[in-house]
Amino acid sequence: MNRRRSVAAAITVVCALTVLASPALTNGAYAAPGPTPSGSAVAPPPVELPPGAGSEKSLEDIRKEIEALYQKAASATDAYNLAEEETKKQSAEVIELAEDIVTGQLRIDELKKRAGAAARAQYRGGGLPPEAQLVLTSDPQLFLDAVGRIQQGQKATHDLIDELSRAQEDLKTYTADASTQWQRLEAGRVKKEKAKKEITERIAAAKKLESSLEKEERARLALLESDAARRAQTAWLGTGALKDINRSSSERGKKAVTFATEQIGKPYVWGAEGPDSYDCSGLTSQAWAAAGRPIPRTSQEQWRLLPRIDIKDMRPGDLIIYNQDASHVGMYIGDGAIVHSPRPGRNVTLAGAGSMRILGVVRPDK
Repeated sequence: MNRRRSVAAAITVVCALTVLASPALTNGAYAAPGPTPSGSAVAPPPVELPPGAGSEKSLEDIRKEIEALYQKAASATDAYNLAEEETKKQSAEVIELAEDIVTGQLRIDELKKRAGAAARAQYRGGGLPPEAQLVLTSDPQLFLDAVGRIQQGQKATHDLIDELSRAQEDLKTYTADASTQWQRLEAGRVKKEKAKKEITERIAAAKKLESSLEKEERARLALLESDAARRAQTAWLGTGALKDINRSSSERGKKAVTFATEQIGKPYVWGAEGPDSYDCSGLTSQAWAAAGRPIPRTSQEQWRLLPRIDIKDMRPGDLIIYNQDASHVGMYIGDGAIVHSPRPGRNVTLAGAGSMRILGVVRPDK
């Protein structure tokens, strides 16, 4: 027991020294850190779980496993959010088509009534041809007037039939489109349920893995997580990728940053887009919506559709896309930092822009 306490105390001292050697915070964000004598931040050594923990994995192995599970959950969350957006759109289209079908059917009913009225009028006139009517009338002018009315009536009947045919064809098209959209809607619902299942399974697995640790081990795990992020940030800044860390943002960018930073402390909830909780892309999409520039809902769609820029040209308000599958996003706020909603169990917070693997940068108002 004494040996275990000694090891824990030694690790705590090493991590404390690492914190003291880490970059200072400027205006609530990470400033560029100074290099350590070895060229990177000090990392605590891997710590083996005690025999009673039921695993021979090191805490570092567990940290990586938990991180991988949450990344997979983030990817599934993006799939869920996209399916949710598509479902909303398809639902609206199905409703619109249903209204078109009702309107089209009423139009056909009206045209049929008009056609029936025309047929009855013709029946009352005896259905006699113009030549017979000429024989039966002694007034040529009346005959000519009748011929003119007959020609007008024939044209009106022809136009009525054409209009009825077009209305029937439109109704068929509306019905076919509604059927297609309904199938897409159902497919979207299946995607949502599949993504939801994967999200809950991944998050449950990560929480189970973390809860299997003792309280002391969870504290050490948290230190490992923060140290891994700090080392990544130090290495990123050390590459010189970000030379001008205080470039001015646009007016809309400032509004987006203000909105995003005002959400700091609110919890991550997958699929949430405020006002009480957010997932990563829910935060960035709502921040830019507040700035008057609607953007795609998911991080993958933000990466696919928004203009891309070089990291060296990055300015506050730009969005940094993370992971190879673009499953995470944060908003750059200057001084080498981002504001983001990390993962389940965490709150909206500040972090080093290079603390995670960067895929690229996009600018919503370019």
